Amino acid sequence: MARLDAKLLAPIDHRGERSQAHLALIRSREALVRARVRLINHVRFTVKPFGHRLPKCSAQAFHKKVAEGIPESLKPSLTPILETIGEPSARIREYDRKLEALAEGFYPETRLLRQVQGVGPLTALAFVLILEDPMRFASGRAVGAYAGLMPGKDQSGESDPQRRISRHGNELLRRLLVGCAHYILRPWGRIQTSDATERRSPTEAARTPGSGR
Repeated sequence: MARLDAKLLAPIDHRGERSQAHLALIRSREALVRARVRLINHVRFTVKPFGHRLPKCSAQAFHKKVAEGIPESLKPSLTPILETIGEPSARIREYDRKLEALAEGFYPETRLLRQVQGVGPLTALAFVLILEDPMRFASGRAVGAYAGLMPGKDQSGESDPQRRISRHGNELLRRLLVGCAHYILRPWGRIQTSDATERRSPTEAARTPGSGR
C-alpha cells in the first residue's frame, strides 16, 4: 500500500525574481543569435544554386563580407536580408555588454569560471544563474546529468554499451558548455591536464569537472 506523507516529497525552490530577469536577458540574446543564423543560412542556400559560394566569415561580419559575392540577379532579394542581418548583430553586442556588466556587478563567482580559457561572461553567467544553488548537486557528474551531457544506458546482462549523451535537462546550458569545449579542444581535439595531454570529445570535456566550462 502507498503511504501519503508530505515529508517524502522533495521541496520545490522556485528561482528568484532577479535571477529570472537576468536569465531572460541571456535567453533574449540567444533568440537573436538563432534568428541571425537562420537569415545567414537563407542567404547561403539561395546563392548556392546559382553556382556561387560565399566566403567563410564570422556571423558578425557576414553582412559586410559577402555583399560583393551576391549575384546581380539576386541582389534585389538578398540585399535587404543582409541589411537586416546587421541589426541583430548590433543588438547582440548590446546584450553582451549588459551581461558582462551583470556578471561583474552581481555575480563575482563568475570570475572563477572565466579563468578557464574559452569561458566568457555569457557561459559563466548562464552557468551560475541556471544552477543557482550548487549545493543541491551531489557532484560534478550530477551537474553533467542536469545538462544532459551524460551518456545514456542500455544495459543487458554483461553488455553495457555506452550510448550517446541523453540530451535531457537544460538545453541552453548544454549548448553553451559544448560550445566552450569545442573552443578549448580545437583544432586537434586535445586538452591539457595537469600531468598529460589527452584526447577527449567536446561532450566529454564539457561534462568533466575542471576541463573548462
